Amino acid sequence: MESLPLNLNHPIVREYLALVRLQVLTPLSLLINVATLVVCTLLTNPTLTQVARLYPTSISPYPPSIAIYFLFIFFGQLGYCLLLVLASKPETKRALTKAVGLSLVLANWVMAFWAIACVFQWFLAATILQGVLILLLLYSNIALLTYHPPTSKRPMDTALIHAPLRFFLALPLNILFPYCLFVTLGLSFKPTKPGTPRHYSAWHAWLGFAVVMSTNLFALIFIVYRRDFVWCVAATWLCVSIWVESPKPEPVYITVIAFTALHPLALIMSHVYARFWSQPTGTGAVALPPGDDALHREALERQSNGAAREADLEAVWGQGQEQ
Repeated sequence: MESLPLNLNHPIVREYLALVRLQVLTPLSLLINVATLVVCTLLTNPTLTQVARLYPTSISPYPPSIAIYFLFIFFGQLGYCLLLVLASKPETKRALTKAVGLSLVLANWVMAFWAIACVFQWFLAATILQGVLILLLLYSNIALLTYHPPTSKRPMDTALIHAPLRFFLALPLNILFPYCLFVTLGLSFKPTKPGTPRHYSAWHAWLGFAVVMSTNLFALIFIVYRRDFVWCVAATWLCVSIWVESPKPEPVYITVIAFTALHPLALIMSHVYARFWSQPTGTGAVALPPGDDALHREALERQSNGAAREADLEAVWGQGQEQ
């Protein structure tokens, strides 16, 4: 049987093959990530929660709240995998293949290796892995916001592509990377019994303050500039997870409580400002119904678009057979 004259170098074919590759690799990487985290959380000795209790820091989060946060990430990625299969709009396919691509696949693998490194208490490797994770997710988020910004015309793209990627990025940026770095640098404390007072040195307290202030200040600026609901929820949740895990030094405790209130307040105020003060005043031009010339131009455009599609199909399937 003769092979089909398929042009593998054509952009349409390459985009289709890239989408098929993601449809296989993304669910597989998510499954490996979930399985690894479940095993490292429930079956290993020590578990991830026990490791966190062995190495408390001034910015340590409350483990159950982080576990719930992970569930939101996984559910978001399940929706992303579903969109990979059901996507029909060209803009959505380009966002999946060109903006996100394999970076989310690699991010899931990195997160799985991070869990293994934490269980074995290889904190230097865990810190490096979290840095790589931030770079991968930062690339995807910047590409999405630059070339495929969220729009009301494609709400599913916003809910199933933008939201999971930003929610995923906030966790290592605000919590996991700073925590692993603190433990690597020896900025952890000996665990104490519940209810026992813990004495923090000024050095540890103000380093923790510097971390939570810088990460939350970045989040606050992003929330105000983008009016981003997802980042607001993520940053607020992570602030709560820090101050719930007590005791904390006062600079850290006061800062995260303040930002717990500031993040939603900033989101509301930015929407109010955009609604009532940033809208241009005055009336614009009135669009008139198209005349005969406009209708003629539309007919010509439809004809040229049809010819372009035929040319694309010819390019995909080859130049024809020789007589």
